[in-house]
Amino acid sequence: MTTTVYFATNRIANHPADRPENYTFFMTAPDNPLQVTYGTAFVDSAGLTADTVGAIRSIQDLQKGGFSQTAYDDLAEGGRNILVFIHGFANSFEDALTRAAFNREWLAQSGVGEADTTVVTFSWPSRGQLLTPLLTLPYRSDQKMAGGSGLPLMRFFANLLPILQKARANGRRTFLLTHSMGNLALQGAVQAWFDNGNGDAEMFDHIFLAAADIVDDAFDQAVTNSLAPLSGLGRRITILHNRRDQVLDKLSETLNFCHRLGQDGPRGGGDATLFPPATYRMVDCSGFKDYDTGFSGSHQYYRRSDGVRAEIAALMGA
Repeated sequence: MTTTVYFATNRIANHPADRPENYTFFMTAPDNPLQVTYGTAFVDSAGLTADTVGAIRSIQDLQKGGFSQTAYDDLAEGGRNILVFIHGFANSFEDALTRAAFNREWLAQSGVGEADTTVVTFSWPSRGQLLTPLLTLPYRSDQKMAGGSGLPLMRFFANLLPILQKARANGRRTFLLTHSMGNLALQGAVQAWFDNGNGDAEMFDHIFLAAADIVDDAFDQAVTNSLAPLSGLGRRITILHNRRDQVLDKLSETLNFCHRLGQDGPRGGGDATLFPPATYRMVDCSGFKDYDTGFSGSHQYYRRSDGVRAEIAALMGA
């Protein structure tokens, strides 16, 4: 089975001269922070599981500045809802695209019709490693890259907006799913969106923030790159958190000296004035044990747990 993944990235393409069609190795961020490359990938998703990477079979319509007309038409006029996915840390370009394919197929298997989507992913320049050969942590490098990807992600949203508006006019629903450190890039993009004079734009019917590796005061209006304005870009926002997430508990909180949004949800999350139930939902995933709850697995519950998948899919269909 092959899954189509539409993508945008602010990585640099490193493609061998003797294989000009091979654009699968995007390693580092460009000097121009606004440079975003768009394309369409075909991913071999047959037998793809939560523990396998999968394979990119081919990439087409690669260009800078926006999607090709073919991709634009496929997304805007297609028969499925649209899922936009932003990956977390320690994800190579290949990881990002094959994980997007997995998420698409995983949610489609839920049996909820609204969760059978066309997937679009934004891949920021993670090094794709949890540990280097010298046993150093690339975490800080990834954190810097994610934090510096706000402007490119904002540009991606701006190019995606007319596609989403047309899809919604055609009766389709649109979703955003961000995982782990991808939420740091989202913070920068939301701030850049409004700092650059853009107003509210209901891009998404539902936004899902999963295992967010950002400070738990991220929705405070007073903090830098506050996520409070995110409600201007989406009708509903669901925050999935997990006290058993060992990556956030043992790695991220230790390195950052502060509690993370994905551990217990936002500060003041129970205050209906700060987080009106009509807009916000908090889903505590700590009780789900139907997946690998080891160190790295515990951070992936959003795509490993059948129970969590059912929660996400049900909300997509609500």
